[in-house]
Amino acid sequence: SATIRIFLSIIFSYSAIRGVNPCTAIPSLGQYQAAGGSRIVQGIRESHVDKIIVGLKRVVDYNVRVQVKSDGTGVETEGVKMSINPFDEVALEEALRIKERGEAEEVIAVSVGSAESQQQLRTGLAMGADRAILVTTDGADRAILVTTDGDIDPLSVARVFKALAEKEDAGLVLLGKQAIDGDNNQIPQMLGAIWGRPQATFASVLELDGDTARVTREVDAGLETIEVDLPAVISTDLRLNEPRYVKLPDIMKAKKKPLDEVPLADLDIELGPAVKELSFVPPEGR
Repeated sequence: SATIRIFLSIIFSYSAIRGVNPCTAIPSLGQYQAAGGSRIVQGIRESHVDKIIVGLKRVVDYNVRVQVKSDGTGVETEGVKMSINPFDEVALEEALRIKERGEAEEVIAVSVGSAESQQQLRTGLAMGADRAILVTTDGADRAILVTTDGDIDPLSVARVFKALAEKEDAGLVLLGKQAIDGDNNQIPQMLGAIWGRPQATFASVLELDGDTARVTREVDAGLETIEVDLPAVISTDLRLNEPRYVKLPDIMKAKKKPLDEVPLADLDIELGPAVKELSFVPPEGR
């Protein structure tokens, strides 16, 4: 028919421009070529990483009005709703989407803190993470703790993630750009430096392309797009995606997923805060 002739004409015209033989444009399975962590199919690179590590921090829920303890040693957490840091939740959602596109094999959720952080890791497992690791600070030398809630300083946390990334041979580490409690915005940059891998911060768009990641960053002047080689460290901004809602059946399934606890001392990393939080005071009234 005339429609078919027009369609074939378009195909052959496009093939001539691209220099592709239309009779062999569709590759067979035997035409796939392995290339590092990617596959090349007629010039198109397919991305793939084995493992993605995602950091999840336990923080006071963003809907809760924070109250300073009467003794000034921190903020009240007793009886307060605790949640996954929102920036970390975005990082986990992005890792799950990468896996769902077939570009990753496994998503590992990691938290550093007290035993109570299991709750946030279980939520991460319910969202879709394959397994979780809790690096426990319970029983750790109190001199290395920044807060009484089990936090350690950002540089020490970065060293924890470096140790786990090397142990798991991670192809990508996704972290929230900052936590809404400390607002430090330090760990992703520190991890990239000590791990010796590229970093891309404040990601609002993330695309994997073969052995590289293309990241659109939110910067003061607007948007900036860069490419980094994998493995890499990428920190996420809130505009990257909208995290999925966790359903009850997913919560039940998450109870059967592995959650390993690793004492901080077992990682044999250098510890010791460069900054220690001494006291907290509420802001003056307006």
